[in-house]
Amino acid sequence: MTSYAQQERAAISDSFLRLGPDAPTIDDPWLARDLAAHLVIRDSRPDLSAGQYVPALRGRLAEAMRDLAATDYVELVDRVRQGPPTWSPTRIARVDEVINGGEFFIHHEDLLRGVSGFERRRLDVGHERFLWDMLKRGSRFYFRHVPTGVVLVAEGHGRHAAKKPTDNGTVVLRGRPGELVMFASGRSRVAAVEVDGPPEAVAEIEAARFGLS
Repeated sequence: MTSYAQQERAAISDSFLRLGPDAPTIDDPWLARDLAAHLVIRDSRPDLSAGQYVPALRGRLAEAMRDLAATDYVELVDRVRQGPPTWSPTRIARVDEVINGGEFFIHHEDLLRGVSGFERRRLDVGHERFLWDMLKRGSRFYFRHVPTGVVLVAEGHGRHAAKKPTDNGTVVLRGRPGELVMFASGRSRVAAVEVDGPPEAVAEIEAARFGLS
């Protein structure tokens, strides 16, 4: 059975080395070294990772990221490649796939799409199906701040009502599964997604917050 979490972990590690520590990402102002530091902390320091959601811990997280990003880049990437410590639940394959399968895809694209004139990857059918299933399961979470109805249409994979219609109308989002995942995670400016619906509803979704925001 293919592990997309492990596949993307290896792929982003290769991309980190190929592009170098100062490569831009779409998570401006993060560079490649900052993104690598984020992934290492996410793997190994849940106490610090909580700073993404707990304002009181943000200072500690930012300091730890700065310190880690300043370490030897090749060693930092090797820590990304090696994965979490033995005590981490994500050492269990099924847990890893649920927690990291989508996360590492998104962050790999953050890195690849930070380069001017980037080319979109062609994902195999199994990988697209994995991302589509993940998006359907998490659609209520991804679109919870959107004040319109949302229907997702994934080319070759089907249709999913992500959010019930509201008084503001319904927006239809069309694209490949990977592009829809990028859109839903707050990266609409680099996602090849067609947005259809009443002008007012389209304006609402273009201004909305997504994902963990």
